[in-house]
Amino acid sequence: MAMPTQPTTLPIIDIGPYLSKDPDDIPKRVAVSAALHTACVEYGFFYLDISSFVPKEVPEGLTDLARTFFYLPQEEKEKISLRNEDSARGYARLKENVTNGKADNHEGIDFYKPVSNPDKTKPLWGENQWPSVPGFRDKYEQWVDKMKTLGMIVMEAVQYTRFAEYSLGYPPLPNDYDGFSCGAHKDYGCLTFLHADPTPSALQVFLRKSNVTQKVDTSNLPAEQGDEEGSWIVANPIPGCVVCNIGEMWEIWTNGLYRSTLHRVIHRGSNYRIPFFFEPNFDAVVKPLSAALRRQGHSVPHREGVVYGDFLLAKVGNNFTESDAGSIPDQ
Repeated sequence: MAMPTQPTTLPIIDIGPYLSKDPDDIPKRVAVSAALHTACVEYGFFYLDISSFVPKEVPEGLTDLARTFFYLPQEEKEKISLRNEDSARGYARLKENVTNGKADNHEGIDFYKPVSNPDKTKPLWGENQWPSVPGFRDKYEQWVDKMKTLGMIVMEAVQYTRFAEYSLGYPPLPNDYDGFSCGAHKDYGCLTFLHADPTPSALQVFLRKSNVTQKVDTSNLPAEQGDEEGSWIVANPIPGCVVCNIGEMWEIWTNGLYRSTLHRVIHRGSNYRIPFFFEPNFDAVVKPLSAALRRQGHSVPHREGVVYGDFLLAKVGNNFTESDAGSIPDQ
């Protein structure tokens, strides 16, 4: 008997039926929900076709704006450095972010949801810093609104919000660099929507498998991976789609039914990608939903609940170079 083969690509799900108010589309929406559920259980990753939700020219325009900023002189970019605010909002220079103890070969601009009474001495409680590039703030805030709407659509679709959004610039990864553009990790919140750049084989997704013949090299995986078997597949960009993956909060909400998936970036090009992180409120208490517990019965241990802000701070505090790690004060 032939051994089962590992899938080589992620499912593609068209969110279009959930944009329609036509009652005749209800069966299509049911099919979308079923597909999302299956993707979250089996992969934790999928392509979301949003071609009927947003024209492709919109995210392409955002990457052009990002390129304009990242091509500025370093001293100009440093004017909106993370150090100016709460060590979370603003420009992160090349190799300032760290994953699994190694500096990531990317630079970025980080934006978070505006807060009342900003105080940059508190973690994540400062103000966003915007580049002086004409049109940058307006276009990115429009994209934030679109992705917030998309996040609620997907949340509705699976029946079951603070948000964060980034622009990331990946210079070509040097052949002799002992690291990654972004090392293997899981996302923290609810959903991530990635408008990927055209560089092939950059985003890699770890798919678990109990009966694969290939043993995974775990030398560069986080300790949480353990000795689980599986393989890495590439998630190349598909026109009209964003790559979507679930974060660790959905894993808690579903008591492990939906599992956040490890992924990494090995970027050999010089393009730009825009991930949007759809996350719970900072003070939200995230714990397994009663519906998930009923579905699983008493045989599955209950996950511990967390306050999302505390969980996020514990993660973010490890995401900077050693010299910067102490710049995030305790609350």
